[in-house]
Amino acid sequence: MYLLWGAAQPAEDGGAAGDRLRAVLLETSAPSLAEVGALGIGVNVHDSAAAAVPSPVPTPPGEAPLAAEVSVWVDSYDRRAPVDDVIGGLGLPWAAYLVVESLYEDYGTTRHAPPRDWPDGTRSPGVLTVSLIHRPAGLDERTWIERWHGTQSPLSGALQPRCRYVRNEVVRSLTPDAPDVDGIVEEAWPTAAHVADPMLFFNAGGDAAVLKANVAAMLESVAACLDLELLRNVTMSEYLVRTIGRP
Repeated sequence: MYLLWGAAQPAEDGGAAGDRLRAVLLETSAPSLAEVGALGIGVNVHDSAAAAVPSPVPTPPGEAPLAAEVSVWVDSYDRRAPVDDVIGGLGLPWAAYLVVESLYEDYGTTRHAPPRDWPDGTRSPGVLTVSLIHRPAGLDERTWIERWHGTQSPLSGALQPRCRYVRNEVVRSLTPDAPDVDGIVEEAWPTAAHVADPMLFFNAGGDAAVLKANVAAMLESVAACLDLELLRNVTMSEYLVRTIGRP
């Protein structure tokens, strides 16, 4: 997985910088990745379609925000130099990570979205949030995975209207000076309103008591498996450009 960072987009920009990056990623980078042997390609980018949606965990002032995430499936990670060249050619700060992907929920496996019926390369409905997560200091890896996968995943699935949930556990970074990241999480939501409105985001149904209880349960679970000070979350548009096994 490749992470790309950019400059903070001013409000008056209206997401134009993200739109330009999206155009380059889809029209130039993705075809180039296919040419150099990428078996699968996913592009997530913070563009105008998602820029108006406030992130649940905004990037701190003065810190470069995550601009895009590109997932590339290859036969052998140590023969990925041509892929690195494509990503590096974008001229943005970037880092590569070897990950183990777990597709916990997909479109059509929850009540919040029907099965996928759009072709590769078309924008997915709704809004995606991409989170960079970190294992809390002092928490051993086995316990961390048990809490993240065994407790947090089913709990958040019950309390939130997710359409798709992809857990990427980082095995190690592949580029020098890559920021420390332990996990990269992709979560799809039905609409922008579901991310912006806590009542919708926590399946509260307009009931303040239910909202309070669901938020409390979520915070307790998240605090047990994530370093909240290091958590970063960005709204993006999702493009499943080349899906392995899809005609």
